[in-house]
Amino acid sequence: MTDRTGKFAGDDPFQIARRWLGEAEATEPIDPNAIALATVDPDGLPNMRMVLLKEIADDGFVFYTNYDSAKGQELAASGKAGFVMHWKSLRRQIRVRGPVTRQDGPEADAYYASRSLKSRLGAWASRQSQPLAGRGALMAEVARVSARHGLNPPRPPFWGGFKIAPVEIEFWADGDYRLHDRFVWRRADNAAHWDITRLNP
Repeated sequence: MTDRTGKFAGDDPFQIARRWLGEAEATEPIDPNAIALATVDPDGLPNMRMVLLKEIADDGFVFYTNYDSAKGQELAASGKAGFVMHWKSLRRQIRVRGPVTRQDGPEADAYYASRSLKSRLGAWASRQSQPLAGRGALMAEVARVSARHGLNPPRPPFWGGFKIAPVEIEFWADGDYRLHDRFVWRRADNAAHWDITRLNP
């Protein structure tokens, strides 16, 4: 496309996304890698929450969570997800939709090991999305798992990553008079060629 230049330039949407995130890391005050992750429950009712995107790979977007949490169960059941990443400082956003797969191999082990000790122990202690009697009960569980696992806890079997392999990525930038710039990349599956379309604002 002749007018896909400047911030939209590039032949690889993952490289564009990494470039935009890198620019946001210099301007966003808190969590430039935050995404609003969308899933659906068994009745098809949407669920949204903020999570932290941890990697933009060459074939997808990776985040980590408790597999037994509400989002983990919904992702396992539907096999699909979407998210939006919005940066007020840049006046840009990226929307992504596609199938998801679990990432619970060496990459997940390495990311878990890179977290602070308290975060690693917290992953063991929290029965994410389940009812909690009070904060005291949570802290007691943290103490219990700390005594059990010590200073080098292994990655819990119920905790790991998900990768969204997008079939659609939209890049949006704010324009004067609400005449925004939007380019959507679409493909039928991971092996297909990307089709790029400019959208009306």
